[in-house]
Amino acid sequence: MLHISREIWSIRTTTFRSVRLLRPNKPRTYSTGRISAQSATGKPLGSGHLWSFLLGSLGTLGLTYYYLGPHRSSSGIAKKVKYGSANDFQTAGRVTTEPEDLYDHGFSENDYHPGALHSVIVYPLCTEDVVKIVNIATRYRMPVIPYSGGTSLEGHTRGHNYGGICVDMSRMDRILAINEADGDLVCQPGARWVDINDTLKAKGIPLFFPLDPAPGATIGGMISTSCSGTNAVRYGTAKGEWFLNLTVVLPSGEVIKTRRRARKSSAGPDLGKLFVGAEGTLGIVTEATLRLAPLLPTSVAVVHFPDVRHATEAVREVLTQGVGIQCVELCDDDFMRATNKFGLSLRKWPEKDSLFFKFQGHSSDALRETARVVKKIVEKHGGSGFTLARNEKEAVDLWTDRKNAHYAGLALLEGGRSWATDVCVPVSKLPDLIYETKRDLKEAGLLSLIVGHAGDGNFHAQLLFKDDEEMKKVREAVHRMVERAIALDGTCTGEHGVGMGKREYLYEELGEGTVELMKTIKRTLDPLGLFNPGKLYPDRPASGSKNHS
Repeated sequence: MLHISREIWSIRTTTFRSVRLLRPNKPRTYSTGRISAQSATGKPLGSGHLWSFLLGSLGTLGLTYYYLGPHRSSSGIAKKVKYGSANDFQTAGRVTTEPEDLYDHGFSENDYHPGALHSVIVYPLCTEDVVKIVNIATRYRMPVIPYSGGTSLEGHTRGHNYGGICVDMSRMDRILAINEADGDLVCQPGARWVDINDTLKAKGIPLFFPLDPAPGATIGGMISTSCSGTNAVRYGTAKGEWFLNLTVVLPSGEVIKTRRRARKSSAGPDLGKLFVGAEGTLGIVTEATLRLAPLLPTSVAVVHFPDVRHATEAVREVLTQGVGIQCVELCDDDFMRATNKFGLSLRKWPEKDSLFFKFQGHSSDALRETARVVKKIVEKHGGSGFTLARNEKEAVDLWTDRKNAHYAGLALLEGGRSWATDVCVPVSKLPDLIYETKRDLKEAGLLSLIVGHAGDGNFHAQLLFKDDEEMKKVREAVHRMVERAIALDGTCTGEHGVGMGKREYLYEELGEGTVELMKTIKRTLDPLGLFNPGKLYPDRPASGSKNHS
């Protein structure tokens, strides 16, 4: 075990050496520039401790320590050593160049976009730490890539080809204040929405944060990708009023707050929206004030249809009735078949296109009335087998079948892998999009299942494959799916974000003027182009390429 002396630890600057990463079948060589140092407690730190750790690799550090450390006398016999303090060792854990860590942060099991390694990973604990990282990156012209939950699907956190600093925000995960009387909460960006809601429940506070993407998603990532989830039909998306105020470190190193904590403000444009969906390219969020919603009783129902068109027509009518609908999910016949094959459901489902409803109301009477109205409408549109949860446990069991979509899908192809993607269209166009997509996938010989947020026209496709040849077919099918959605006046992504994977579609979807304005904002705030380069902003298309006007 290597013990680092405090004298070596206080070196202010050092040059990274080229490091050969011994990852099976993925050898890479990378190098970076020079970086200065600071310390690591949870408070703002001076310049003499933490960043001096950046010696590039433990090998380099070990050699320095061996030849210069105080443990060696002129005779080569070890003398008594004063080892680092607990804070010193904590500091060592906040900066890493370990090959496994670099690989895990630079690649992803969630997608199949090209990966690249970061040069170093740093774990800040406060806004001041992030400021110091950004200032160092600016001084040495090093890319800065924010990272947190690691659940994104479009390559948002990949490293840059020249290396750079990965700023892992996962240790900035504290809830800083709960203002129950005002219905809001202040937290750091590494806090997970699931943990926030669990904390509110444990404290007996009848409020919750309604945006519900993947369970591992963090607030910082949710802001950056403009997330939503199954609750969007009732509560909207991250671009709504759910983030009242953001504390952001800009590429200049300046710290701003986008507004005060008041529920509403007409004091100029809402600059918080500038960072929602910007994918870490304009600034790094270090605190957020979340608006909370009342936690109301819910129940769950499932109903089956002869086809997708009948199901979506039923949804449109249900949503015009003003009853309490929190979620309405469209699950195709392949999903229901996968759920049966997966074997964890407590039921054997009819393998038909189905809707999963989550009702919401202030009382059990309100829930029963909503169920009555919905049952009448869905049966008018050909729905059958209407199943309403009899109690809270049964409601959880029914909804769990919907939430197990990813793992159930893998049951359709033993030994297979999964490519997940999403698009969104006007609700009335959803049946056309699903029909054409399912026909296309069948003709391509690909197994898939589709789960849609039927209330807002957003659907997710899970495409299954076994080898590189099939993966090529999947990639081409995803491209056709996106083109199909845009042709229906939709978007290349409803909630997953752009990242690396969908940059190429923005000129066609948004038009040249809009994309160039986005780039102008980027150049204004980040003239050096250091914040998450290679994400979101597309290259200008070649002459003759599709361009929305």
